[in-house]
Amino acid sequence: MASQDWFDKDFYKTLGVSKDITDAELKKTYRKLARTYHPDQTQGDAKKEAKFKEISEAYSVLSDKEQREEYDQIRAMGAGNARFQAPGSAGGGFEDVFSRFGQGRGAPGGQQADFDDLFAMFGQQGGGFGSGRFGQSTGGFRGNGGPQRGADVTARTTLDFQTAVRGETISLAGEDGKPFKVKIPAGVADGQKIRLRGRGRRSPDGGESGDIVVSVSVRPHPVFTRDGLNLRVTVPVTFTEAALGATIEVPTLGGEPVKLRVAPGTPSGRVLRVKGRGVETSKGTGDLLAEVQVAVPSHLDDAARAALERFHELEPAENPRADLMAKARE
Repeated sequence: MASQDWFDKDFYKTLGVSKDITDAELKKTYRKLARTYHPDQTQGDAKKEAKFKEISEAYSVLSDKEQREEYDQIRAMGAGNARFQAPGSAGGGFEDVFSRFGQGRGAPGGQQADFDDLFAMFGQQGGGFGSGRFGQSTGGFRGNGGPQRGADVTARTTLDFQTAVRGETISLAGEDGKPFKVKIPAGVADGQKIRLRGRGRRSPDGGESGDIVVSVSVRPHPVFTRDGLNLRVTVPVTFTEAALGATIEVPTLGGEPVKLRVAPGTPSGRVLRVKGRGVETSKGTGDLLAEVQVAVPSHLDDAARAALERFHELEPAENPRADLMAKARE
């Protein structure tokens, strides 16, 4: 949507670029300036923070094709010595000019500049309970004649695996540097977005506030993986445990190990299920899926080798690959 202060702001000069700059060069220039003036780098320097806001505003307009066209037309009118008369005087007023550009063009959510790449550079990755930084607003307008909706604000956080599975209330840093609380629901997945309704920027004219949209990344776990609401773990067993059967211990996420019975003749790849020890959410509770993996000994002493050779002489004359070969010929 066209802004009345565009007449007074030279966004090209703010970014130090020419009017015929390409989108790729514009983005490259913006990223370079943002690295220099981003609040994470300027340590409370008010002038540099103000400069960062100026270049962010300039980029948000020039990186949007439609807004850039509107801006260029408005600036061209200013360069042509256009003058605006007070309401009621001949020739129309200031608002007549902007009516050309379709007030209220955006829908809720609006046009969003490509800020994700930039703010990924400043995303906080530390902290067991997750940490995050805000990105750029993504707000829009409610429609012709209606009040303007407050802008959405994006944030990112990285959680450890167990926090994502169990859920927890974490703290994130707001745009003003002050922390605020976010309730992470149990079972949040990597790449999922959490929307905090009405927690974004306020409307400038009495409309509804925007939202905070938190993008979640989850660090991998060294043992467990997610399979929907189920947790998966690979459990090594010895050849004799798999062949003769055994009772083994299996780890659980954040709890005591559980005991499972491995039946005689269990092959690699068989999955043993522990009910109710997966991800617990309001929509249901998953299971723990333990996949058996037969471990082959890499070092045998003479006695063990002799015993295996004797077993080889006595084992059934079965070819474990016979079924595989038959299916391959079909």
